[in-house]
Amino acid sequence: MTDELIREPALYIGGDWVAGHGDDSEVENPATEEITGVVTQGTEFDVDQAVSAARAAFPKWAATPVEDRVAALRRLKDVLADRADAFAGLINREQGSPLPLARKLHVDVPLAVIARTADALAEFPFRAQRDNSVILREPVGVVAAVTPWNLPLHQVIVKVVPAIAAGCTVVLKPAALTPLTAFELARAFEAAKFPPGVLNLVTGGGRVVGDLLSRHPGVDHVSFTGSTPVGRQVAAAAAETVKGVTLELGGKSASVVLSDVSDELLAKAVKVTVANCFLNGGQTCTALSRLIVPASRLAQVEQLAAAAAAKYMPGDRLGPLISAGQRKEVESFLDPQGGKLVTGSLPVPDKGHFVAPAVFSEVDPASRLAREEIFGPVLSILPADSDDHAIELANDSIYGLGGALWIGDVDQALDWAARIRTGQIDVNAAPFNPRAPFGGYKQSGIGREIGDFGIEDVLEIKAVQL
Repeated sequence: MTDELIREPALYIGGDWVAGHGDDSEVENPATEEITGVVTQGTEFDVDQAVSAARAAFPKWAATPVEDRVAALRRLKDVLADRADAFAGLINREQGSPLPLARKLHVDVPLAVIARTADALAEFPFRAQRDNSVILREPVGVVAAVTPWNLPLHQVIVKVVPAIAAGCTVVLKPAALTPLTAFELARAFEAAKFPPGVLNLVTGGGRVVGDLLSRHPGVDHVSFTGSTPVGRQVAAAAAETVKGVTLELGGKSASVVLSDVSDELLAKAVKVTVANCFLNGGQTCTALSRLIVPASRLAQVEQLAAAAAAKYMPGDRLGPLISAGQRKEVESFLDPQGGKLVTGSLPVPDKGHFVAPAVFSEVDPASRLAREEIFGPVLSILPADSDDHAIELANDSIYGLGGALWIGDVDQALDWAARIRTGQIDVNAAPFNPRAPFGGYKQSGIGREIGDFGIEDVLEIKAVQL
């Protein structure tokens, strides 16, 4: 039975639901290829209205006591927790994530981020003494949040919540492929009783609404997540008015296995790396898409990876890619040139934008498989001649977003992790920390998100000499 079509004919501006002035846009369910929603699109007029509403709300919200902002965030978290299953169902429809993953990854993780951001805000040092100076940290103003389609709630939360915590107001432009979740989030903000204009929602394409926000003189900071090429365009547009940017861009993260790991830890490393690489259909910027292992253990790793990959049946444990275009792009990497195909022949459903998960071994470090972000369930295994060579391979990338390190001697883990040029490293499957900073080195971006660091990223610093 087909779900009833969702219609969103209005934008959320200044605390009101107002008609958009652009054309309607259809939202496809990538698992069924059916239209699941229709949303209104914003225009330059709508962007101007949203920015004006955010600017009007800013002085009062910036002056709101910290404890009141903390309470508002905790109300928001409670509202989202009450509606968690509804959000998971909506994400399943517009992004295609299987329901268990939609709840665990797409909803529960952002709930943790909101809770820990509220904790960080309660402790944040907005004032500090330096000799005869008082250092003030003040909200930058209006933040434009331009978010991607792969994690339609989480990627919004990690931008919007720290900005609002800091005392900024926000204009949100969600991805055109997955806008439905953002409408429900705006309703959650209403239910949590945020003042009008603190959050504003304008939908539309990046080339129109995203570009307008990046250039808008009424926007003080742009926070963008997406591809590195588009990130360059956002930075260039923002530079016209010398506004700050937070850019969370591409990744080609390496899972580095050092030579002292036991067979048991090696098996865990391969299992966790495959799971991470295939998570969300491989559509995560931190996907561990390169597995770097001792050359002497390559055959063992190939067997382990093939067995792990076999458990990710498309349409069951493995969700679809977001669109037909994304499927075509991922399929362009499945030519064995550049590596030896270990596995990649699981059956796919007749409907939906599914691809079979693939594992390549003996991958040429100069090939597309090793160097380009695929954004699909494709793992490349690279053999290393030594631990030093493994680090060289890990760093041989224009990206530096995430990564993993597997090591027997954990007392040496920090020394080895420090040699990998990336913004985040998980050692031996250490858990996600929703107060740790998130962001990348090199062409993976500028700035940091989440917790104290996400708040810090949208503050101005003022020195007052007394």
